[in-house]
Amino acid sequence: MSLIIFDVDATLVYSDKLDSKAFAQTYEDIYSVPFPSIDWSTYPHVTDDTIFKTVIQQHFQRSVTEMERSQFKAAFLATIIENRKLRPTEYKMVPGAKEIMELLINDADYTVGIATGGWKDPAVMKLDFVNIPTAPLLISGADGKTTRHEIIEEVVTQAKEIKASFDRIIYVGDAIWDVKTTRDMQIPLIGIRLKGDREVLQKEGVRHVVKNYLDIPTFMEYVKEAVPPI
Repeated sequence: MSLIIFDVDATLVYSDKLDSKAFAQTYEDIYSVPFPSIDWSTYPHVTDDTIFKTVIQQHFQRSVTEMERSQFKAAFLATIIENRKLRPTEYKMVPGAKEIMELLINDADYTVGIATGGWKDPAVMKLDFVNIPTAPLLISGADGKTTRHEIIEEVVTQAKEIKASFDRIIYVGDAIWDVKTTRDMQIPLIGIRLKGDREVLQKEGVRHVVKNYLDIPTFMEYVKEAVPPI
C-alpha cells in the first residue's frame, strides 16, 4: 500500500507563471504598491500564506488579519478566473497527468493526495481547468499553514485516518523547495521537469526525475524505486 502525494503547479498543471503573476497583480490592485518578487525562493517558506504575510510585514510593518487574508484569497481567485477568460489556453495539463492520476485513483494499492504550497481553492480550480479529477483526492493547501512540511503532514494524517499505515509515501514535485522539504522529512521524491532539464533536481540529490507522465511504466517503476533526496 502506497500513498502518492502530488504538488500542483508545474507538476500537474502549468501556466507559464500566469498564477504567480495573478498573485502579484491582485496584491498591487488591492494595496497600490509594487509586489516585490514572484521568485518564490526569496521568501522564508514557499507557501501562499507565508508569502502574503511576509510582503504585508515588509510594506506595512504589521500582521495580516483573518478577514484581510480571506478577502485577498477571494480577489486572487477572481483574478485567476478573469485571466483565464482572457487567455483560455494558458492553463495546460502536464502531459499524461490525468491518465496517471486516474490510474492511481482506480488502483486499490494506492491512495492519492495533493499537497500544494498554494491555497486550496485556487489549486482545485486549476486542476478543474485541465479536467484532472479532484473529488476522490486528499487535498491540503497553504490555508493557515506556514511551511510545506505542515501541508504534506496534513495529507499523511488524512490518509492514515482512512488506512492505518502505508508501506511507502512518495512525493512528486518540480522545484528546489520540494527537494528541501522531502529531504528534511525523509520522504522519497520523484522529480518532474517539463523542460527536460533534469539536472536541476539531479544535482540536488534527486535520483528519479521525469519530464512528464506519458511513459507510465517508467513512472510506476520510479514509484517503487524512489528514495529521499540525498
